[in-house]
Amino acid sequence: MAKLTKNRKSSLEKYDKDKLYSLKEASDLIKSFSKLKFDSSIDIAVNLSVDPKKADQNVRGVVSLPNGTGKDVKVLAIVTPDKEEEAKKAGADMVGLDDYIKKIKDGWTDVDVIITMPSVMGKLGPLGKVLGPRGLMPNPKTGTVTMNVGKAVEEVKAGKIDFKVDKNGIVHVSIGKASFDSDKIYQNAKEVIDHIVKIKPSSSKGNYLKSISMSSTMSPGIKVDTNII
Repeated sequence: MAKLTKNRKSSLEKYDKDKLYSLKEASDLIKSFSKLKFDSSIDIAVNLSVDPKKADQNVRGVVSLPNGTGKDVKVLAIVTPDKEEEAKKAGADMVGLDDYIKKIKDGWTDVDVIITMPSVMGKLGPLGKVLGPRGLMPNPKTGTVTMNVGKAVEEVKAGKIDFKVDKNGIVHVSIGKASFDSDKIYQNAKEVIDHIVKIKPSSSKGNYLKSISMSSTMSPGIKVDTNII
């Protein structure tokens, strides 16, 4: 059995691993868990009563976190020359077209989000094997394929994220940083959960929110009462 670290032992003493906490209580408690030297991420895992193998239950959505992600999101805008200035003014970290397509083809993926235009998707399509597994392929449903490039860049920089249920029926979302105050953690978590509930598939049966857990980097998970959000 692995030896408990001093920080993890301290964390375990602060909560009851079998208790269901309200979302607000979990947001307060998670702050006391992070004693790392870096600003650790705060994440939630929402286990849904869905079968991702069924197209109508493959839950996916886009949500804007009211307090941002706390991360410096690197945005690449792959656009035609007439849209480059718009992307730059909106805050895109990298802007270009064929040069970046070649870099990606050669294996480069040092970016968090790629935003492009409908007319450029034909060039990105062949890169699906590189971008797809990393969750970087632009998609109209997430607002990353659009003619309104500037707005898309601004929204991503401000905290717009997309999520997708995994093969086990769980949605994993990073909702902020340990440096956030507990109210901001709560607000971001509630926004995500409320949106997941809003897009509940009509074919989902039983208790849609099976379980929710909140954790920070290297911390134990706090069980959240799905009835007290």
